[in-house]
Parts: sequence; C-alpha cells; structure tokens
Amino acid sequence: MRPLNIEQQQSDMIEKVISINRVTKVTKGGKKLHFSALVVVGDTKGRVGFALEKANEVADAIRKSLTKAKKDLFRVTMEGTTIPHEIIGEFGAAKVLLKPASEGTGVIAAGPVRAICEAAGIKNILTKCLQSNNPINVIKATVDGLKNLK
Repeated sequence: MRPLNIEQQQSDMIEKVISINRVTKVTKGGKKLHFSALVVVGDTKGRVGFALEKANEVADAIRKSLTKAKKDLFRVTMEGTTIPHEIIGEFGAAKVLLKPASEGTGVIAAGPVRAICEAAGIKNILTKCLQSNNPINVIKATVDGLKNLK
C-alpha cells in the first residue's frame, strides 16, 4: 500500500466560503478596491481550520484563504459524533455556546458555526451565538471553544 501524497490527502477536504467583503482604501488618487475572503476547511474526521485573506480579486482572495486554512488545521476533541462537554468560546464581543447533543439531533447552528461543525465532522451539537453576529468574530469564538475542549 502506497502512502498518499499531499494532493490526494487535500482532495477529501470540505471547503466552504463563509463571507466575502469588499474593502476600500481611500487614497489621494481615489478609492482602491480589495476583497477579503473568510474560508473554513475540514476533513470531517476531527481536523478543521479557517483563514481570512485579502487580495485584489475575489478568486485570488479565496485561493489564498484556502491554502492558509489548510496549513493551519487543528484537531477537535470529539466523543463519538459530538463534543465531550458544554463550553463557551469567546472572541471580542462574540460568544458562542457549544453543547453536546444526543445521537440523531443533528447540527443545530447558524451559518459560520454550522460550517465549522460540519467541516470538523461533528454530527450532533447544539449551539447558540450570543451578543455578536459578526461572522469573523463568531468563527474565532467557535474555534476558541473547540480548542479549549478537554
């Protein structure tokens, strides 16, 4: 049996674009347009990563985000198809409550949190976004919660 090379390992990754923002820098010569892309990548076996990158074109920003997210993967502690215990992840003003759920519950989560849970391979979880709905801060709060699981 041959070992898989990097390209074959990357092919079974789930890649999701969460948000694309138009960023404008006002200079003496006028407005300069750039785009930022927030992306989540996971292998559905407990490894997940995210990245936020900027570029002059949307496609370039997404490509940069995907390569960075694949480099920054981290392992999520799981117990079967859910998380081991309840936890609150915090980043900035965003707080995300992550609660383990029984078999058959499914992923009950809003946009950015759902993307991370599905990419990590979590099948049953209850979540609630508290205070902030900013997708960047919500993703960072979710990652904070998942990294702090025991």
